[in-house]
Parts: sequence; structure tokens; C-alpha cells
Amino acid sequence: MTDYTGTNMSQTKGDTIRRTFRSVNALAGRLPWSVPALLARLIPAAVFWASARTKVDGFAIADGTWWLFENEYALPIIPSALAAVMATLAEHIFAVTLALGFATRLSAAALLGMTLVIQVFVYPDAWITHGLWAACFLVLIAKGPGAISLDRVLRLDD
Repeated sequence: MTDYTGTNMSQTKGDTIRRTFRSVNALAGRLPWSVPALLARLIPAAVFWASARTKVDGFAIADGTWWLFENEYALPIIPSALAAVMATLAEHIFAVTLALGFATRLSAAALLGMTLVIQVFVYPDAWITHGLWAACFLVLIAKGPGAISLDRVLRLDD
């Protein structure tokens, strides 16, 4: 359909929509990486911290943790007692370092490794949850911790 000037109206509408999308994308592109990086660090760190806290009773590994690693979380290669200690320590340490943005790429890689083990050997049907965690870890490994991080303050990662 053409208007009274001879311009194709569907082309004009298409151009308007394209310009609108470009304007919205340009505006979104102004969001500093530090904002999504902070969320990509804090949200999975909170999940792993909460999980870590369920594994301990004071400063000792909880009795229920030993049982879970012997029965529900049993891994084919690592002895259950060693896996319980390693997972408990890793969840505590890397959740904190990730939240603080300290050794961010290393912390994200460690938690990505844990996520892959959980996905493959423990809860293979939870791929949506694990995929979201993995996406957070992968963007942090690829793009770094952002400006709101100890890595940036200490000039460990630009």
C-alpha cells in the first residue's frame, strides 16, 4: 500500500520499527558491564553460600552431609568423605571470593566445574538451573568481574 506521496507505507513502518529497536539497543548498550557482572557474581554466590551453610554444623561438617555424599551425591571417582570435604570447602571459599570479586575468573571456573559435576553425576535433570549458573560463570570468565570488585581495586583484572 502507498500513501498520497507515493511512499510504500510498509517500508516506512519497517524503518520506524528498525529505528526504534536501534534506539532501544543503543540505550541498553550504555549499561556499564559492572552492573550485570555484579549480579552474575552475587546471585550464584548466594546460591552456593546457602548450600555451603547447610553442609556444616558450627565449624564441623554436619552428619547429614556425610550421609548425602555417601548416598545421594555419590560420585564414581572420588571417595564420598573426600568429596564432602572438598565440596563444603569449595562452596564456602568460592562463594565468598566470587561475591567479593576477588580471583573472580578462578572462582567462576571452580564453581563452573562444581556445577558440571553436579549436572552430570548428581542431578542430571536440573539442567535449566545449572545452565543459568553456568551462563553466569562463563560470562565472568570471558568478560571479568567488572568495576565493582576487589580484582579491580587491587588491579588484578582490568
